[in-house]
Amino acid sequence: MRKKIVAGNWKMNTTVPEGVELAQQVNAAVAAASDIKCDVIIGVPFTHLTAVKAVIDIDKVGLAAQNCADHTSGAYTGEVAAPMVASTGANYVILGHSERRGYYNETPAMLKEKVDLALASGLKVIFCCGESLDEREQGIFKQVIGDELRESLFHLDAQQMANIVIAYEPIWAIGTGKTATSDQAQEVHAFIRGMLAQQYGAQVADDTTILYGGSCKPSNAPELFAKPDIDGGLIGGASLKADSFMGIVTAF
Repeated sequence: MRKKIVAGNWKMNTTVPEGVELAQQVNAAVAAASDIKCDVIIGVPFTHLTAVKAVIDIDKVGLAAQNCADHTSGAYTGEVAAPMVASTGANYVILGHSERRGYYNETPAMLKEKVDLALASGLKVIFCCGESLDEREQGIFKQVIGDELRESLFHLDAQQMANIVIAYEPIWAIGTGKTATSDQAQEVHAFIRGMLAQQYGAQVADDTTILYGGSCKPSNAPELFAKPDIDGGLIGGASLKADSFMGIVTAF
């Protein structure tokens, strides 16, 4: 049975001391809660990984990097390789976020390489896909999402796919205050699961966790999470305060 997950993506926010404090708050809230029905993950800046790992119970709060390089080592100043991420004790990495694709020109071929290196380093991958407002309005959003999955993930075998979490993030709903309706989100999640079934069979499709990312907050999380193919959220702004983040965690 597939996991329910709420993952926070802190993006480029918090200093190390601020991040440690926030991680401690989340860890304490998760430890104190007796009725959490999902896995909890926090995605922190590279600079925070080791310090945050030291203050959380990794068995209760997963730790994710927000990116990794498409090389394992070498003369790539400023890059952080997947083995480096894994050596901090992190167990997840977020790849393919629309901000990485848009601002840093990450291509499907680059992301394919990153996925392979992350898995080879023992990391689980939260792989993002999603369409722009223009692509949504043109009615080509399923084609766009399908291409992103095929070109960066579908070379993997079924065993490798067990370490992939997919996050659908409509780009037009990230940081804009707009949210896809629960029916719009469910339509895309069902489409993604159908693609997985075609590629890998019904069992892999049913076992794969698919998250929604796009201005998810405590007020709309229950409606979103009630949909049969929405298995949780990849949370941006609302993950920067422990109370709002836990409000989403407890939406299950």
